[in-house]
Order: sequence, then C-alpha cells, then structure tokens
Amino acid sequence: MENTEKRVLFEQTPVPQAARRLMIPTILSSLVMVIYSMADTYFVGKLNDPIQNSAVTLAAPMLLAFNAVNNLFGVGSSSMMSRALGEQDIEKVQKSSAFGFYCALFCGIMMSLVCTVFFNPLLHLLGAESATITATAAYMKWTVLLGASPSILNVVMAYMVRSEGAALHASIGTMSGCILNMILDPIFIMPRGLGMGASGAGCATFVSNCVACTYFFVLLYVKRKNTYVSIRPRDFKLQKQIITGVFAVGIPASIQNLLNVTGMTILNNFAAVYGPDAVAAIGIVQKIYMVPMQIAMGSSQGVMPLVGYSYSAKNYKRMKETVFFIAKVMVPIMVVSSVFCHFRSEWLVSLFMKKEEIVHYGGIFLRADSLAMTFLAVDFLAVGVFQAIGMGKKSLLFAVLRKIVFEIPALILLNRVFGVNGIAYAAFVAEFMLAICAVCMLRRIFKGLEKVPV
Repeated sequence: MENTEKRVLFEQTPVPQAARRLMIPTILSSLVMVIYSMADTYFVGKLNDPIQNSAVTLAAPMLLAFNAVNNLFGVGSSSMMSRALGEQDIEKVQKSSAFGFYCALFCGIMMSLVCTVFFNPLLHLLGAESATITATAAYMKWTVLLGASPSILNVVMAYMVRSEGAALHASIGTMSGCILNMILDPIFIMPRGLGMGASGAGCATFVSNCVACTYFFVLLYVKRKNTYVSIRPRDFKLQKQIITGVFAVGIPASIQNLLNVTGMTILNNFAAVYGPDAVAAIGIVQKIYMVPMQIAMGSSQGVMPLVGYSYSAKNYKRMKETVFFIAKVMVPIMVVSSVFCHFRSEWLVSLFMKKEEIVHYGGIFLRADSLAMTFLAVDFLAVGVFQAIGMGKKSLLFAVLRKIVFEIPALILLNRVFGVNGIAYAAFVAEFMLAICAVCMLRRIFKGLEKVPV
C-alpha cells in the first residue's frame, strides 16, 4: 500500500468503508485459522481415539502461552505504530516494529529452550496422565519445542503489517500457513498417510508456520520502499520511549493471555476428574466456540489501527463512530451464532466425534458457551479500544476481572455445587459480568474525550 493511500484510508475514507476494509480480511484470516485448528481436532478425532484427541486439548494452554508473547510484542508494537502514524512520527513506527520483531524472536527461542529443559514436569502440569502423556509429548515436540519461534513471529508480523492498514496482506500471510496446514493434516495424521496421529498434527502446524513466516519476510523485502514496518537490525533500539510505549499496551495484553492459559489449565484439570471423554469434549467445544470468538476478536483487532490513528490524530468523532459501527455490526451476528450453537450443540459436537459420552459432555459445554457469545463481542471490542489508544491499565484491569475475579472463582464454586454441569457455565458468568464493566468503562472514556479540546 502506498503511503498516500494509508492517509486516505485512515483520514478520509468513510468509517463503514474503512472499517470493512480493515475488518473483513482480519475476520477471514481468523476464521481460516479456526478452520485449520478444527482440522487438527477433526482428523485426530477421526482416529476414534480419545487419548490422541486429549493430547491436542492438553497441549492447548502452551499454544495459548505463545499468545502472551504475540500480544506483548504484536499488540504492543502495532498499537504503538498506529498511534505514531497518527502523529506522523515515521521514525517511531520503524523503531517500534524492529523492537517488537527482535524481542518476539528472542522470546520464541527462550520458550523452546526452557520447555525442552523442563519438559516432563510441564507435561504433568498441563494435566497429562499415564494414558495421555506419550501422545501429548509427541504433539508438543513439534508445536512447542521446535515450533515456538515460527508460531510467534507469524502472528507478530501480521499485527505489524496490519497496523499501517495492510490488512489484506496480513491476512494472506496468516491464511497461507493455515491452508497449507489443512492440506498437510490428513497426510500426516491419518493411517492412509503417514499415520503419525497427534504428532502429525503438530508437525503440520510447524511446517505451516514456517511457510507463513517466509511469506512475511518476502513481503517486507518486496514492499521495503512503501512500508514503514522495519525488521532491519539498525532500527532495533532499546529506547525508553519505545520500550514503555510497547509494554504499556503489550504487558496487559500478555497477562490477559497468561490468565487465559491459567484458566484453561484449571478447566482441563477439573474436567480430567470426569475422564478423557470430558477432556476431549472440552477440546472439541473450544474449537467450535472459536468460530464466533474469532469473528468478534477479528473485528476488534481489525479496526484497532483506525481507532488508534484517529485517537492520536485527535479525530475523536471518527474514533467513536468506528467503535459504534463495529458494535452495531457484531452484536446481531453474535446473537444469531448464540441461538444456532445453543439449539444444535450435540449435532455440532458429533461432527468431530460420534462417541456418545463425548457428544453428551460436548452438548453441555457448548450450550453454556453459546450464552456467552454476545457478551464476548462487547468485551473484545472494549479491550480493542483500550489497546488501540494505549490505555494499558484498563486492559490489565479487564484481564484480572475476567479470570481472577469472575471466571476462576465461578469455576470452583459451580463445580463444587453442580459438578460437570456447573463448570460449563463459568465462562458465561465471567463474560456477562465483564460486559457490564465494558459498557461502563467505554462510556467514561467517550465522555472524557468530549471534554478534550480538538
């Protein structure tokens, strides 16, 4: 995208058109990511072996842990870049992107090394038991021990490319890896192919992330004269302004994902009491739930550059118009998704595995999660606004409220009172309470902006 096109998009294009241009590619890439994630579960599920399916589920918290790094340097640096673009400070854009890239690379390498050293204790911490530890270890060898860096860099570079309005290129890079993964899954997993089971799913993910990273490296080289995104070593500077600007947004976003990992690990450990079928069912439901979740997340993340740019350019009217437009689009979509998933829960779960107990548990969890979908869209929108305008403290508050104050206590209490039926509704309780907080906090922000002289 030429530099003049960037300014036209952020400053002159009507909000609905600009929002769609940024949002739709992001949502599409998010949905493709969900489909490829479902492909892992689908093909592993076709083996009709709950142990193999449980391996993918038990390893999920570690893959979420990657998101902590993704958000620290992806969300943090992209927010900094969008705000710097609004201020027309190009040098800050370049330094922010280089800082985010090299720090993400370093963290990916360190995560692989640490996980390799403490591999066996880590497997037990994730809830792997004697029946599932071998399959879980085989899956994590590819996705964690070897695949941490390409998995992280793939996402971080997509954030940075998207920050200057190139949402289509960011989505192509992400989707290229996802589509390749879906092609490789049946080849690596199924008996008619290489017959690697859960290990094959991990291997396919590793190869696909490497290909996606290659796309972004080639893109940045080809567009080097028309992009402000820099991964040149000379632009990597440990300057206080850059570090604090990235970390102010990135650390709260990272903590939010670490808390998600904690919540998922606790949920898996609670579910493990009810057997591998319950754990496998939760894994399937999480994949299904990711469809509406990624639509909501993709819409909020997609328009973050527009919100951040407008805020830094002091065009508060355009900023608010963007936020309200996304809300009017996403809430009805989430309501429809909620109704569909609620009344077709068992059928959706049975698409992945036909085992009666897994379908039963999956129906319970999906009906509960369906109630949270509409509130989830509001919560993601609020977090996206906080991240876009640099309000890291509010984003951190949301992360703490979601897991520490609402979800984990609800999980413990409802499990004690209602058993497996109770733990299914913990996420709904958290998202409902958080949505109330989101509306109140956004209203306060907008009222404060009305008092700021333009």
